[in-house]
Amino acid sequence: MKAVQLVAPKTFEWVETEQPSPAQGECLIKIEQVSICGSDIYLEWGPDLGEEHYPLPPGAPNHECAGVIAESRAPGLKAGQRVIVIPRKTAGMVEYTVQSPDRIIPVPDWGGLDEWVMCQHSGTVLYSAKAWGNPIGKRIAVLGQGGIGLTFTMIAEKQGALQVIGLDLEDYRLRKSLELGATHTINPGRENAAEALAEITGGEGVDFFVDASGNPDGFDTCVQLVKKMGTVISFSLITADLAKFNHRTWMSKQVRVIPTVVAAGPTPVQEIREIVALRDRGWIDPGKLKTHNSSWSNVSEAYQMYADRTDGVIKVVMAVDASTAGKPRRAGAPATATPSRKGKATAARRPIAARR
Repeated sequence: MKAVQLVAPKTFEWVETEQPSPAQGECLIKIEQVSICGSDIYLEWGPDLGEEHYPLPPGAPNHECAGVIAESRAPGLKAGQRVIVIPRKTAGMVEYTVQSPDRIIPVPDWGGLDEWVMCQHSGTVLYSAKAWGNPIGKRIAVLGQGGIGLTFTMIAEKQGALQVIGLDLEDYRLRKSLELGATHTINPGRENAAEALAEITGGEGVDFFVDASGNPDGFDTCVQLVKKMGTVISFSLITADLAKFNHRTWMSKQVRVIPTVVAAGPTPVQEIREIVALRDRGWIDPGKLKTHNSSWSNVSEAYQMYADRTDGVIKVVMAVDASTAGKPRRAGAPATATPSRKGKATAARRPIAARR
């Protein structure tokens, strides 16, 4: 079978590898759609990991994938069933994978797999969002409004948080944040974030600050900006040491820090199953995060676009079919307005002086 393999930094090659066969209790799954995750970019595709790390396993780096069961030798799962797959052994960009039921999440028959696959990463966010408990009456800020941060924004809004504040350096992501439930947005590249938060919250500050930035500076930023005795929920995985961390500020503010890594927990797919059920009943729609469809024959272009944040990209989904070649195309037209601090996107808004 065919697979895509990372053989050097930012360098993919097509390879032929043996098609796996399911053992008793396993399923053979034909992969049809895969999505790029930020961790694929920052942890494996972009950095130079050293010559000894290459090539990566066939199909890597990719772990957000969905397909159809081609052969089932596991009770409760049948051929033809559509599923999200959490790959083990091999990664996502392969034609076929064999997995056990604990790594397989069935999805309903309605809707496209290119949207259902969005539930994989959104489920990991649901796991982390449980750390804030009942958010009614609370103020929640989310640093980073990519696919992960936007899911935090959606969940906080759906759960009834008093204020949901999205922070990002990209205006197009802030527009998306407002569309998906943020009450306010801040661009720290143009504004003094501390002053903006004070204005938005009436001086009360935010109760929970989520680091979904993927940036080594993000954690310290959240500690600096959360209210005294507030909570920082850390989602980001980074390869480098923290660029800075003011230990004295953390101690004097008595900030609680909750690290969250669903893959390291005892039930790594539970929240993905839950988010699939929530989408099925209409409570939340992670499919709205998909902005581009492509083919894995254009995997290099798709990964580069994601890394460069061009063309309004939030999430890219690639069809695992070489016959669907073509550059990544937009799933919807881009917005053109500048995001307002509050409410819907507007043409302009009153600026807050940026810190020099």
